[in-house]
Amino acid sequence: MNGRIVANSVLPARREALRLQTSDGLSLVAELALPVRSDPLATVITVHPLPTHGGMMDSHVFRKMAWRLPALADFAVLRFNTRGTSSAAGTSDGAFDSAQGEGLDLRAAIDEVVRRGLPDPWLVGWSFGTDVILKHGDVDPVLGVILLAPPLRFTTMDELAAWDASDRPVVCLVPEFDDYLVPEQARERFSVVRHADVRGIDEGKHLWVGERQVTRVLNEVVGVIAPERAPLPTHWDGPMERWSDL
Repeated sequence: MNGRIVANSVLPARREALRLQTSDGLSLVAELALPVRSDPLATVITVHPLPTHGGMMDSHVFRKMAWRLPALADFAVLRFNTRGTSSAAGTSDGAFDSAQGEGLDLRAAIDEVVRRGLPDPWLVGWSFGTDVILKHGDVDPVLGVILLAPPLRFTTMDELAAWDASDRPVVCLVPEFDDYLVPEQARERFSVVRHADVRGIDEGKHLWVGERQVTRVLNEVVGVIAPERAPLPTHWDGPMERWSDL
């Protein structure tokens, strides 16, 4: 079947529901999506938006990464609910900890990638998830970080400035009409990280609503991690399901 990829298109992947174990004894709900017929080219670990305002592993940009990138880019995509966060897959142990304890959650996800021998891990955070990454993500074997609509709400200036000494790429995708930091403000705040690449996204908003914005984000992510795989195809020649929340 050759069809156009639309908002609820689900492309083939090897999908595994799993539990991540944190060093402080919590069990976190997670899902790993892998390419069907090949080893992954790279690995994306996602960190979702603020759970006290509805953020979870199924937040739409990350759900679509897991639906598409294993098939279109040969990426592995690991999503998880941080402590105390619920989604359709279940609720992680623990309680929201303002980006502190969530650092142990991120470490558990990184450790799972290492345990499975998955290649070239990149961290991709959205909103609250960017704070978790900035506070705790400058660790091996992470290759780089991509920050979607970073609000810099929980990250201190010292924590941000510490990235200036890191050799890991820091790429920020900042919506033109963001609710917290617009591109000009983000460039000023991230100027303490001399190698930070702050990219303004025309017409974007903090929630990345609309298929056009999601497609732009996915293409930017793939373009950073594996430029030879971007832009992503807009059609798929093969089995394709349609997700329904009904």
